[in-house]
Amino acid sequence: MAENSSNKKVANSLVAVSCAAVLAVYSAGYLRTRSAADRFEVQAAERRTAIPAPSEPTAVPVSEPAAGLAPAAVSHTEVTDVRSSEPVEKPIVIASAETTPEPSSVSPVAVVEAPVPAPAPELTVKIAELAPPLPEKKIEIAAPALPPAPKWKDGTYLGWGTSRHGDIQAAVVIENGRIASATIAQCRTRYSCDVIDKLPPQVAQRQSPDVDYVSRATQSADAFYYAVVEALGKAKN
Repeated sequence: MAENSSNKKVANSLVAVSCAAVLAVYSAGYLRTRSAADRFEVQAAERRTAIPAPSEPTAVPVSEPAAGLAPAAVSHTEVTDVRSSEPVEKPIVIASAETTPEPSSVSPVAVVEAPVPAPAPELTVKIAELAPPLPEKKIEIAAPALPPAPKWKDGTYLGWGTSRHGDIQAAVVIENGRIASATIAQCRTRYSCDVIDKLPPQVAQRQSPDVDYVSRATQSADAFYYAVVEALGKAKN
């Protein structure tokens, strides 16, 4: 406890010494600058009490009207004298709008008109002259197709076909240049011609002698084929 109290006393003494030093420095500075502060205050007071000297009034010159001009209108306005504070009338010259100018002694100047340039000629360019001509397109009209010429002449034509088993005669009827029908006119084969009875209708359907082969009756089918070929040969144009 005794050590703490001694430390506090030392701290308090340091604070007191510091405050005394600051106060001493402030007092010394105040004493050294007081005389200069008083001098500045006196100069400031003298500057505030000074009054500027009044300026002399400026006289406005009145010009006389020139020869040949109408007299100018004179207007009076009040000018206050700074020294006497009384209004003073001073004339102000206002030029009149109605004036008569003096005749000029200068000789007139001849005015020469500059020639007006001729307008530039207009350039007209035709589009047809610039662009190359387009090739003409020829439109070809196809002639109507003619109907094909008939292969055979109209009528009834007979033809024979031979084979190892006998001969067959075929009859072919032509109408409007087409095969209308085909039949077996005579059958002189070893076997009956009933086995090839389906071949005659094929000639009109196909408009051709090309008929099918018949199984186990190949010779008879060949004989009928050759018979139709001979008959159509007779009907050709």
